[in-house]
Amino acid sequence: MRVEDLDGPRIQSGASDAALDILQWLGLDWDQPVLIQSQNLSPYLEAIGRLAEAGLAYPCSLSRKDIAASAPQEGEHDTIFPETMRPPDAGEPRRFHWTEGTHWRLLVSSGTVPVSDQLQGDLSFEPSTECGDFVIWTVRNEPAYQLAVVVDDLRQNVTDVVRGDDLLPSAARQQLIYQLSGQDPPKWWHLPLVRGADGRRLAKRHGDTRISHYRESGVSPDRILGLLAKWSGLIEEPALLKPEDLLDKFDPKLLPMQDVTFSKEDEAWLMA
Repeated sequence: MRVEDLDGPRIQSGASDAALDILQWLGLDWDQPVLIQSQNLSPYLEAIGRLAEAGLAYPCSLSRKDIAASAPQEGEHDTIFPETMRPPDAGEPRRFHWTEGTHWRLLVSSGTVPVSDQLQGDLSFEPSTECGDFVIWTVRNEPAYQLAVVVDDLRQNVTDVVRGDDLLPSAARQQLIYQLSGQDPPKWWHLPLVRGADGRRLAKRHGDTRISHYRESGVSPDRILGLLAKWSGLIEEPALLKPEDLLDKFDPKLLPMQDVTFSKEDEAWLMA
């Protein structure tokens, strides 16, 4: 179990404890002590230090606004950092040193990065044109998401990464860090998303769909797990299930390849 709490001001006080409590309420557990990223930055400092000394990372003081002004990117979700905006000494070996107002970027070479996903199949991405040199150390003097999760997956001996398919591009970027660090990536399992009736990703705009909300409303964990089992293709209709029941029924071949819609019928099942 890992608590990823390096997102600065966006982390709400008590959110980590609440999330761990909900998982235990659902019947999920973990074998090792919980790894809390913010409690020890030394593994990340070692990682970026090695990348910097190999000439694979460099400091940058340009903001998103600066980049967008120099290279307009209308309609793009990511702020692409083009090769033309690299400093002249990018690629030279250096010692990592953080200064206020500066972040560090990974030197991303041109070319495609193949990603073999256990569900989505073989895919190809081109980080150099999709995002360019992306940030791996932030202006808050903390590791960015892409670097932090690679470091943690390696030290926690993670063999399989299971997450939403909206993070597929991140797999390619993380594979670059694995490759540059001389390590093999884990197996990727990118699942379809849960969406509301309007087709948009399930979020606050669809009302309170947090598990804690249903818990407070008196819904049992067995009922929530039953709906998750239906969404995962393990059963045709939701039923009261315990975690051990899901282990017995689990088959990755049954996982859906299309996004799941949280329907009125699903809501009625939960609140029955």
